[in-house]
Amino acid sequence: MLLEVGRLCVKKYGRDAGDRAVITAVEKDGTVKIMTASRPKERKCNSSHLEFLNEVVDMKDREHVLKTLGVKEKKSYPKEDAKSAKTERKKA
Repeated sequence: MLLEVGRLCVKKYGRDAGDRAVITAVEKDGTVKIMTASRPKERKCNSSHLEFLNEVVDMKDREHVLKTLGVKEKKSYPKEDAKSAKTERKKA
């Protein structure tokens, strides 16, 4: 079955065209919720806008899913250091 949770696909249309995505939920109206590398937050997508790949990933391990999509880890600063990190970036 092509419409299943964990199926890897490629967006064909829209601003994320060409990006790899993973299906996180399937809805009854024909839409799916996906997560792409450029936007790791879940959002709705029409299933006809996707090209399905022959890979399925286990959705229990979110880090593995993001690694499969090619998402690189972002640096996170504690709240107190956020201000100093901002000034360091401006200096550089």
